[in-house]
Amino acid sequence: MAVEKQELICDEISDEIISIAERMAVREGAHNVNVKKIITEMGVTNRVFYNRFHNSDEVLWIVYENAMKKMRSSFNADAALSSRENIYDFCMKAGVKVLNETYDIKMKFSRYMFEHDSLTQENKNWWLAEIRKIVNYARENDLIDDVDTDMLCYTVWGLCRGYTVDAISKKLSKEDAVKYFEFGFGYFLKGLLKKD
Repeated sequence: MAVEKQELICDEISDEIISIAERMAVREGAHNVNVKKIITEMGVTNRVFYNRFHNSDEVLWIVYENAMKKMRSSFNADAALSSRENIYDFCMKAGVKVLNETYDIKMKFSRYMFEHDSLTQENKNWWLAEIRKIVNYARENDLIDDVDTDMLCYTVWGLCRGYTVDAISKKLSKEDAVKYFEFGFGYFLKGLLKKD
């Protein structure tokens, strides 16, 4: 006898579950969020939860995706490149802006986000595509040497992502994280850009 697969409910209660999971993740860390804590805070039975989600990881995945969307909204290569700003200034401002916008989010979701961030090919591909726009612009305008675009994009992504992971795991203040990032990323950019 085949078991019918139950269709999950998507309603205001689903949104409330997501909201509570997000608040818990901010308060206690995403790794401490579980179904029992969610339903206790809501004052409902586990049936209410399981009629809407399969498990707490599914809810945390939605919270994670929402955080990714918020972080991505801090970066728009097309708009910035159309301003014709100096490429060094643009890259430095963009890097600092993304670090500032993402630092608090990643601090609150540190362990969960770092574990899932590198596993999410879609997120990585989004960032690589945005970085590629900048690299292509720099190459087309003879601002950098002819480089392997894929290798450079991956290096920049890995450098920025790795820097944030380390700064958060070392519990640097956001101000110190930005200061050290500007210093190191500045030297990286200066080495990359053609000399006038």
